[in-house]
Amino acid sequence: MNRIRIFIVLALAITVGGAFALATYRWQKTPTTVVEKLPTRPVVVAVANLDLGASLRPEDVRTIDWPAESVPAGAFEHVEDVVGRGLIQPIVQNEAILPNKLASKDAGAGLAPVIRPGYRALSVRVNDVIGVAGYVLPGTHVDVVVTISPTQGTGDVTSKIVLTNVEVLGSGTKIERDTEQGKPIAVTVVTVLVNPAEAEKLTLASTEGKIQLALRNPLDPAAPPTPGIRPAALLGYLAPRPVMRVAGGPPRALVPVAPLAPPVPTVEIIRGDKRTQETVRQE
Repeated sequence: MNRIRIFIVLALAITVGGAFALATYRWQKTPTTVVEKLPTRPVVVAVANLDLGASLRPEDVRTIDWPAESVPAGAFEHVEDVVGRGLIQPIVQNEAILPNKLASKDAGAGLAPVIRPGYRALSVRVNDVIGVAGYVLPGTHVDVVVTISPTQGTGDVTSKIVLTNVEVLGSGTKIERDTEQGKPIAVTVVTVLVNPAEAEKLTLASTEGKIQLALRNPLDPAAPPTPGIRPAALLGYLAPRPVMRVAGGPPRALVPVAPLAPPVPTVEIIRGDKRTQETVRQE
């Protein structure tokens, strides 16, 4: 009986050993695939998202091995070549640092390098309403609406869009494009990018009248002309226009309009450097 068990164990051992030996033999016969290592070049990339105006620090950038055949044109290979230079465009994490996104070495950082040639950065004081509840952030585009009276009379007060599609560079003292979790921020100053002629218009509008910023879609370049509006037109007190006659056709009918309101007597009151118009009540 013991001999039978010994023979069984011996047969199992031979079978298992033979299977392992066959597997080892086949594995050695399998051809080995040789992976050819692609040539690479060091490229300086951003460690994290960086906003425009930021001055690059050593901890903001690092070098990685980039496939030599797909290295972006002008990419930097050494960190010291970009440290201390300002960004004129935002950069995302692991994006290669390129010359067209950097200010010149002598320009420094901050807002000045962001200003394009032929343009100026102009700041205007705003409140929460003028600043569209804090949603006027760097990178957005706005229209500037001014409310002003050229004759200091209440009847001549006019609201008119004077600037369209103006780019916002900064809100308050910050020029970052994004805020925490996209929440609006309360600012008292908005800095916009304008040419010299637009700078003159905006300065006059902010000193002689009241301005309002209208937030717009930056992908919408349309700027339809508007005639502006006065209180009489706003309330529908318009004088009837003459009948227009078209050659070869009947005259166009007049559209009924509300009659003109009688002039309201007012008194101008001067308090220091301020002028106000007060309505005289009639008994």
